[in-house]
Amino acid sequence: MKPKRSLVSSRPHDTAPQKALCAIFAIAAFGVLSACEQNSFVPPPPPKVEVAAPVQRSITRYLEATGNTAPIKNVDLVARVQGFLQSINYKDGTFVKEGTTLFTIEPETYKLKLEQAQAAETGAQASLKQAEADFKRQSDLVQRQAVSQATLDSSTSTRDNAQANLQQAQVNTKIAAVNYGYTNVTAPFDGIVSAHLVSVGELVGVASPTQLANIVALDPIYVNFNVNEQDVLRIREEAKRRGMTIDEIRQLPVEIGLQTETGFPHKGKLDYVSPTLNQSTGTLAVRGLMPNPDRVLLPGFFVRVRVPFDEQGSALLVPDVALGSDQAGRYVLVVNSENVVEQRKVQTGPLEGDLRVIESGLKPDDRVVTAGLLRAIPGQKVDPQATKIEASPAPGK
Repeated sequence: MKPKRSLVSSRPHDTAPQKALCAIFAIAAFGVLSACEQNSFVPPPPPKVEVAAPVQRSITRYLEATGNTAPIKNVDLVARVQGFLQSINYKDGTFVKEGTTLFTIEPETYKLKLEQAQAAETGAQASLKQAEADFKRQSDLVQRQAVSQATLDSSTSTRDNAQANLQQAQVNTKIAAVNYGYTNVTAPFDGIVSAHLVSVGELVGVASPTQLANIVALDPIYVNFNVNEQDVLRIREEAKRRGMTIDEIRQLPVEIGLQTETGFPHKGKLDYVSPTLNQSTGTLAVRGLMPNPDRVLLPGFFVRVRVPFDEQGSALLVPDVALGSDQAGRYVLVVNSENVVEQRKVQTGPLEGDLRVIESGLKPDDRVVTAGLLRAIPGQKVDPQATKIEASPAPGK
């Protein structure tokens, strides 16, 4: 029986290759371990965001509304006497001064009636003069008992009738003069006259006054707008705090702007405040008076209106783009002392240019995230970069 061969060679010359192979395995294993140590996770640096403290400055609080312009005077020019239209003495749509003759209505007939009335008045004056002379003569004769008292009574009656006739003649003369004046239709005030509604030679004023045209005064001009009940209460509370009277409230400035204009370039003052609130709409009717020397504002324009009613000395403002909103309302992102982002609920006020007034929820030394908002996640750290808020002035200032 043959002896079994050992699986491991016991030859002395096989030891060197085995040692070399073990060394290679050891080097490879060390390389793997070294690679694992070099690829260990390193957290990324906090994202950079720009932060700035809120701007502090004085602001003016405004009551803002929308309204419409309306003429301060708007009159229909009518024919108050009957006759044929003799002439039209203006150009349609032009500006005319008060007292300018615009239409002439067949004046000759009314001139003759005036002369007739004047002649009747002259005759009545002569009759009264004769009656007074006769009354004086009869009075002297009665004192000398040359005539009876009945004769004097008759003379007195004649004199009184003559006085009454003179008064009637004077009234007729005035009426004839007025009617004669109506033949010239003049401008009752400075304004722009519309296109004429009748033609030369047309019979006007037959059964009722005939409208000839319309005249509108444009300088100054009214601005009508409505204020809701909450704003009314707020303004009254502010007026009470400042000790303002009703007359002082009515002198508040009013600023308006057209839809194509930037800001509120037109300045005026408050002119009228309704004494009662409209229960159906819950608003108060208010009217402003605006100078309009260049007649830029026309009746019927839709305008933006604002009325300054309060001055705040130190208000906090942040860029409007820094504000976010959710179901709970408006908020800003702030960075605390540990450079962790916090979401801060705020109450916002009016817009001042590109800045928004913050009524509450923010402190002057808070660091508000103004740029990199998408990288600022509440509860996570950031690398804040301090900046300064630069803002353009509010429109219309």
